[in-house]
Amino acid sequence: MVAEKGTISINTENIFPIIKKFLYSDNEIFLRELVSNSVDATQKIKKLAAMGKYDGELGELKIKVSVDKEAKTITISDAGLGMTAEEIKKYINQIAFSGAKEFVEKYKDQAEGKEQIIGQFGLGFYSAFMVSKEVEIISKSYQDEAAARWICDGTTTFEITEAERATRGTDVILHIAEDSEEFLEEYKIEQILEKYGKFLPVEIEFKDKVINNPNPIWTKAPADLKDEDYLAFYKELYPMSEDPLFWIHLNVDYPFNLTGVLYFPKIKNDFQLNREKIQLYSRQVFITDDVKDIVPEFLQLLHGVIDSPDIPLNVSRSYLQADGNVRKINSYITKKVADKLADLFKDDRKAFEGKWESIGMFVKYGIIADEKFYDRAKDYILLKNVKDEFFTLEEYKDKVALLQTDKDETTVILYASDKEKQDAYIAGAAKRDFDVVLLDDMLDSHFINTLEQKLEKTTFKRVDADTFDKLIDKGLVNEVILSEDEKKTVEEAFKPLAGNNVVKIEALSVDEMPVSIVVPEFMRRYADMAKMNGQGGMFGAMPQMHNIVVNGNHPLIAKLSKTEGEEQSKLAKQLHDLALLSQGMLSGSGLTQFIERSVGQL
Repeated sequence: MVAEKGTISINTENIFPIIKKFLYSDNEIFLRELVSNSVDATQKIKKLAAMGKYDGELGELKIKVSVDKEAKTITISDAGLGMTAEEIKKYINQIAFSGAKEFVEKYKDQAEGKEQIIGQFGLGFYSAFMVSKEVEIISKSYQDEAAARWICDGTTTFEITEAERATRGTDVILHIAEDSEEFLEEYKIEQILEKYGKFLPVEIEFKDKVINNPNPIWTKAPADLKDEDYLAFYKELYPMSEDPLFWIHLNVDYPFNLTGVLYFPKIKNDFQLNREKIQLYSRQVFITDDVKDIVPEFLQLLHGVIDSPDIPLNVSRSYLQADGNVRKINSYITKKVADKLADLFKDDRKAFEGKWESIGMFVKYGIIADEKFYDRAKDYILLKNVKDEFFTLEEYKDKVALLQTDKDETTVILYASDKEKQDAYIAGAAKRDFDVVLLDDMLDSHFINTLEQKLEKTTFKRVDADTFDKLIDKGLVNEVILSEDEKKTVEEAFKPLAGNNVVKIEALSVDEMPVSIVVPEFMRRYADMAKMNGQGGMFGAMPQMHNIVVNGNHPLIAKLSKTEGEEQSKLAKQLHDLALLSQGMLSGSGLTQFIERSVGQL
């Protein structure tokens, strides 16, 4: 072959700076692209052999990556299809021309099975110049005795000559630039190969060992797998994690291609610890663990792997969001998760209830974030009461309808957010045969709001948000036994303790507390949601406002109305501190003084 020089067929002299600066967000991507090209070339020769188009010895089909720190080179070698000099000029010099597409087109009628092999020569190859001052290709085609050598120094000129290579395949040799010499460290290359090539479908050898698993479980049929296979793979992905609750094996080839395994982990209250655990692959090549445009937001708490050749790579977020296949995949995953949960609930409700603490996080987040998910999940949304009994929404409404329906025929669902702190109020509800559900995780303020929008004539009120007569207003009017003068005396006694809070004297049953501290439901809920969203607002700047409800029919209040001076102040202070204590709002010196005062009265 006569040495040939030429010009790379591109539209601008500045293609290399563009590649280096804009095309890829991370310069380590070069190794992913080059190894992926070698995988494509290897799979092509296997496919040709399977179709009878190649009858030579396949030999060892490993891809070998090596670093020569002294020569400052990285070499990626394969025993794949190889290229002739003409093919190198065609595929490498004409940027963005896809040789793999031509390959598939040529053999599409003979291709067996559903597997497609579409590798992208061109731009993917040119990512090599992100880290290289010069790039060499030495390649020997399966259909040509002569090998060819191509070399380019990052300008638009190249040289192609005859070369020596004993066997079929391609070596890509990167002469690393000074500003990228970090990539000559073996630990760095091993780290990148681990990240991007962990599950590539062809064996990758580095430092004389194979570093990947070419046959991960998502490429296998579910019928061929056992529970221990799924659990072992989970440990491979997340070595330090607890075993998952259960999993979903994804496998669809129409109207898009998608495989994968999604695991339901045991959820902690810190959502951020659970995010970014789904890994996105394209034909077993790792792409990203940032899947927020592909997986619905509430399912980003899942762990596992999604693999789809139909998700476009190296494109803008806006393109991803607008891509039709991405939207279909998003909907498909939501449906699969909803169907899996429905099956689990139907097949073994007790087991479902036992896992509700974690499952509930997905379901609650789902109905908050995705309006359509509520329709899929409404039959297995569960409420757990303080007695640890579980009910579906319809079951629970039927349970409390008789006693917890107010004068406007609205069902009032009482809830506690802290079983221990609100015990006195829970006990008060039990005396009236009211039931109380436990809603104590970080999503529940938003969850309650969503359910109130979905459930007809239903409202949620925290068990300590008001007196029981007000929480479930039956329209009955009780009279305070105090005279107007006595009411004024009582009100004046509590005013110095109230600060900016409101003192209210109400006609309550004698078995109610003499004094209660209540935070109206709307104020408490607003504060909870602001806290979850990281917004202090007025609640972050000052103590939460509350009402001091005085039971005008309690004997101790009647006693207070007939006392004067220091004795009246002491009794009011003691009753007020008891109310604060029941809400967990008495601390510091106030708690110390209360204890000393109580001991002194014994």
